[in-house]
Amino acid sequence: MTSTLCVCLGLANREKSMEMSKHASLLGILALAGLTILPLDVQAQAPKPVTARNGMVVCSERNASEIGVRTLKEGGNAIDAAVAMAFALAVTYPGAGNIGGGGFLLLSKNDGSITSIDFREKAPLASHERMYLDDQGDIVNNSNHDGIRSVGVPGTVAGLEMAHDKFGKLPWKQLLEPAIDLAENGITVSHFLSDNFALFKDQVSRYPSSVKAFLKADGSVYTPGEIWRQPDLAATLRRISVYGKEDFYNGRTAALICEFMRKTGGLITSDDLRKYTAVEREPIHCTYRGYDVYSMGLPSSGGVVLAEMLNTLEGYDLRRMGHNSVQYLHVLTESMRLAYLDRARYLGDIDSNPQIPLDRLASKEYSLKLRGMIRSDTTLQSKIEDGEPGIESPHTTHLSVMDAQGNAVSLTFTIEGWFGSAIVVDGAGFLLNNEMGDFNPIPQKTDDQGTIGTAPNLIAPEKRMLSSMSPTIVLKDKRPFLVIGAPGGRTIPNTVLQVILNVVDFDMDIAEAIAHKRIHHQWMPDTTILEQGVLSPGEQTLYERYGHKTRTGYDLIHNDAMGIRCDAKNKTLDGAADPRSPDGVARGY
Repeated sequence: MTSTLCVCLGLANREKSMEMSKHASLLGILALAGLTILPLDVQAQAPKPVTARNGMVVCSERNASEIGVRTLKEGGNAIDAAVAMAFALAVTYPGAGNIGGGGFLLLSKNDGSITSIDFREKAPLASHERMYLDDQGDIVNNSNHDGIRSVGVPGTVAGLEMAHDKFGKLPWKQLLEPAIDLAENGITVSHFLSDNFALFKDQVSRYPSSVKAFLKADGSVYTPGEIWRQPDLAATLRRISVYGKEDFYNGRTAALICEFMRKTGGLITSDDLRKYTAVEREPIHCTYRGYDVYSMGLPSSGGVVLAEMLNTLEGYDLRRMGHNSVQYLHVLTESMRLAYLDRARYLGDIDSNPQIPLDRLASKEYSLKLRGMIRSDTTLQSKIEDGEPGIESPHTTHLSVMDAQGNAVSLTFTIEGWFGSAIVVDGAGFLLNNEMGDFNPIPQKTDDQGTIGTAPNLIAPEKRMLSSMSPTIVLKDKRPFLVIGAPGGRTIPNTVLQVILNVVDFDMDIAEAIAHKRIHHQWMPDTTILEQGVLSPGEQTLYERYGHKTRTGYDLIHNDAMGIRCDAKNKTLDGAADPRSPDGVARGY
C-alpha cells in the first residue's frame, strides 16, 4: 500500500469565488437543458499550509515526520531525512511502510541535476508466465495476490542504501537508530493502527509469525494507548544498521528469509537475494507552461502517463474553463483515457522491453496527435481490442522532503496490498510484499473486468513488475518548486496531475491543491470515478451528457498526496499532508 500525508483544508476565499462564478454560469445552461442544479456546499476557510524556512518533511505518520525534521536539524540533507523516515515507516506504518517491499526515489540536487533510484521488487528466478494458472488457464485461488508465492524479491533496503551511499551526509547507523528505538521500546498504538489490526486480524492469523508480530500473547488486538513492541524487527534493523544491505541480501536476515521460504513453499532463494540490485535511472522529463516536470521512469508507468497528460492539456486554456467545471473535467478525463491506453499498450520493465517508445510517448509532437483525438462535444470510446486494463493495489505510501541547501526528495514505496501479503518473516519481524500480483497473470487474456494479458508486463525471472508510483519534482528556473507524490495504485498519476494543475493553472497553495476533490479515469473500465462532492448533481448530469459513464464513491480515499511548495519570493517552504490521510503530517523548521 502506498501512503502520503497532507493537511486538511477546505476552499479558500479565492476558490469560493471561482466555484460560485462557475456555478452561476452553469445555471443558465442547465435551465435551458431542463435540468436543476443544487446549491454548492461551499466549505469554510481552509487552514494554511505548514510554513518553514530551513527544511520541510511530509509523510503519512507523525513519528516518521518528527524523525525526518530532526534529521534535518542534526545536519542531514534531504536524502538523510528520507532514509530515516522510510525506515521509521517500516516500524510505525506497517500497512505500507516496509523493508520487505520496494519503490522509487526521485532526487533534485541543489546543483540543478535530477536523478532517480529504482528499487522495485523483482520476480524470483523460479518464476514463469503461467505460474499461477491451472490446466484450464485460470488463476488458482488468487495465488498471484495471496500467499507466499505472491512475494517478489524485496528492493527497499538496497534502494535506500544506494541513495545514502551516493548522496547522503550523516552516518548510515545514525539514520536507522530512531527506527530501531521505536521498534525496540515500542510505539503508542493509535486508533487508526488498532482499527487496522482488528480489520486484518483474520488475515494475519493464518500465519504464526504474523500473529507473533501483530497480536498480543493472548491473540487479542492491541487497543489505542497500549504500547506495541517489535523486538524481531528491531534486531533486523540493528543488523542492517551495522552491515547494510549485505545483511539483508547475503547475511543473517537473508538466511532467515530463505529458511522461511523453504518451510512455507516460497520461491525466493539465496541466489535471488544475492542477484538483486537497485538501479539509478534517468527520470522522465517534460515541460508544462514554463516549468520542468520530472517523474519516475519505467518500470513505473507514472512518469510517462503524467508527461502524456500534461503535454496534452498544455494546449487548453484550463484556467478559463474554470476549476472542476464540466468542460474542464471532460478534457481532463479524455487526456487520462488516452494516456492510460498507452500504458496498457506499451509499458513494462524497460530492461526486459528495451523497444518501448519512451521518447515518442513523452514528446510534444505525440501530444498533438492525442489532442487532435479529443472531441469538444462527446467522449472517446474505450475498446478492449485497443489495449488491456489492469488491477493494482491502492495501498502505498509517499514522503516528500526539502532541505535548507535546496535538495529535494520525492519517495514512494509499497508492499502492494495493505499489510502486503500479511506474511511476516519468522524471526525477522517484517512483512513481505505481494507484489507479484502487479504482473499480467494470464498471457493474451484481456477483459473489461480487470484481467490483463499484454506481453510487456508478463512474468519472467528477474523482471520488475509495472507500477504506477509517481514521485514527482517540478522545477522553476532549475530550482525545486513543487515536490509531490501519492499512494493509490492506478490512481496515482492522476492524483499527481491534478495537484500540479491546481498549483500551476489555478494558483492554489499546496494545501488547497492537495485537498480539492479529484476524479480518476484509467481507460478501462470505461468509467470515471468521481470523488464525493466534486460535482453537484446537475453538473454530473451535464458531464454524463458528453457520454461519460460515472461512479461516485470513496475509491480515491487512498490518494493521500504529500506535497511541498517552494515560495522563491518569500524564501519559504510550504508543506501539506492530505486531509484524506488519517495521520499525515507536515513538519518544518
